[in-house]
Amino acid sequence: MLQIIEQLNGILWGPWTPFVLLLAGVLFTFWTKFTQYTAMTHGVQVVRGVYDDPDDPGAINHFQALSAALSATVGLGNIGGVAMAISVGGPGALFWMWITGIFGMALKTIEITLAMMYRNVEDPENPHGGAMWVVEKTLGSRGGAWKSIARGIGTFFCVTLVISTFTGGNLYQSWSVAGLTNLYFGVPNLVTGTILAIVVGLAILGGIKRIGAVAGRLVPFMVVLYLIAAFAVIFGDIAEVPAMLSLVVSSAFNPTEAGGAFVGGMAGLAFITGMKRALFSNEAGQGSAPIAHAAAKTDEAAREGIVGGIGPFIDTLTICTLTALVILLSGSWNRPAIQDAEGNTVELAASIDFLEKERTESGVVFGVNSDATPASLPESRWNDGAGWRKGSSFFLIGRILGEATSRDSGGKLVHVVGTVTEKAQAEGSDAPAEMEIVWSDVKVSSNKTWLGEADYWTGEVTGIELVDKGVYHKYDGAELTGHSFDRAFGGVGVGKYLVTLAAWLFAISTMISWSYYGEQGIIYVFGLRGVLPYKMVFLVAVIAAATGIGGAQEMFLFMDLGTGAMLWANLPIIMGLGYLAVRELNNYVRDLKAGKFKRHDAPSITDLASGSDVEKKD
Repeated sequence: MLQIIEQLNGILWGPWTPFVLLLAGVLFTFWTKFTQYTAMTHGVQVVRGVYDDPDDPGAINHFQALSAALSATVGLGNIGGVAMAISVGGPGALFWMWITGIFGMALKTIEITLAMMYRNVEDPENPHGGAMWVVEKTLGSRGGAWKSIARGIGTFFCVTLVISTFTGGNLYQSWSVAGLTNLYFGVPNLVTGTILAIVVGLAILGGIKRIGAVAGRLVPFMVVLYLIAAFAVIFGDIAEVPAMLSLVVSSAFNPTEAGGAFVGGMAGLAFITGMKRALFSNEAGQGSAPIAHAAAKTDEAAREGIVGGIGPFIDTLTICTLTALVILLSGSWNRPAIQDAEGNTVELAASIDFLEKERTESGVVFGVNSDATPASLPESRWNDGAGWRKGSSFFLIGRILGEATSRDSGGKLVHVVGTVTEKAQAEGSDAPAEMEIVWSDVKVSSNKTWLGEADYWTGEVTGIELVDKGVYHKYDGAELTGHSFDRAFGGVGVGKYLVTLAAWLFAISTMISWSYYGEQGIIYVFGLRGVLPYKMVFLVAVIAAATGIGGAQEMFLFMDLGTGAMLWANLPIIMGLGYLAVRELNNYVRDLKAGKFKRHDAPSITDLASGSDVEKKD
């Protein structure tokens, strides 16, 4: 199954994908006369509530709609996805995240405006919207065979929507939180998954109004909390920020040299990695956010579209940037090997060599032969003295021998990964479990690259050798961000509590909103009868992901499958019908300048968060 998913991802994320995405963003940026400016001026006023009207169709106000959409986008992608992008692609990945975010503002404005124009408001208090309804009410309105074609396109979009819901909006979130909580606090994954399922269940069983109310309170709190911590790191090392920003820009167009834990990266790897992680984070062009925005109370489609354009600015240009700066300023992305109290590298106290296991047309697989045990590892002082325990991972750096080089990094370095685990015991044995090290195969292949698991190759490979025996802690995603905060604040503690808390809040908010997205797809295909079974399966999946549905490689495979499939289902709809949204936006801006829209005093932030400003009075 994983091989099939990997092949599908190779198609969905081919070299054409980022260029098509950028082209769409650039096209609508110029076609709308830089709607990004309108989003950051007029859009902010709309969110502030000065145009809210209780008599407009919809279920929640503009602030809650934006919060609900942000609760889906501001998630583990902002913590773990950014860390993954930099650890794989280097600092230059952040630059391409910026580009995706800027042009994504225009793309998101268009797709949300379309969804608002053609949403289903048969029940004004519970509207339904998204790309499926756009196609249904445009192509389908022609009648005849067009109606069946539109229904087929809409159903296909909903299939990709549900796939993305369960991969990036559920499995990855639960898996990340469970791994992080276990890493820092030793909480069993089953406990974490169960708590997540209960909390998410209490929210999603109440429908969009409860989701909007929860998001309206939770999103501002978690964003402000995270920003305060990130700014504390940045201001503490403010003199280095210009140099880091310069490194980001230069690395976007030039190879980044290997150093410490970073094995090097070509500019092309920074480009594709930054684009992928930015899209997963802000979802521009994916078609998910319009589903949340379609619930907004308004009779002006373009108004909510302009509000939606604010999303990528908050998500990518603000939160992702701050996360990246914390990682770069702390030096965790190219951190040195584990050292003793005097700063000297402590090497693995055991022999290690590599045996060729398999050679195929796609590459070579090497097994690791070592007598190393957990006692052979350097003393681990990073987790409040907890040391190495079950599930702890590390890596050493190896060099490819022969003519072969890493096609991505342009160099010869690869990660050699080991994981501490329990030895298998005889059935019925009461003896304490012994710990051992299990080594991952080193794959030098032509398959998609996953850090620590596989690498591209060109030319002939004759073997693998260690650069040295220095041991590096292996941090996956959010774990690297947590380690970055620890390094920035001079020790363990801040990252442990801050990132774990942020990960819980971000993951809960993301799963709540994505569950609603998937629900709308189920309603379109099966009607209301499919909602309750869908929600039950969604909550079971939360527990399943937390308790071990796969590792980092599998999770990013699933995540890219969902994001890529939904992107390619949605982009043709945007490109084919986007002219309707552009026309709607132009008419709205013209009427806005003519003063045709009634304003009133902005309600309090409490009323905005609760939605009471749009409740009809008796």
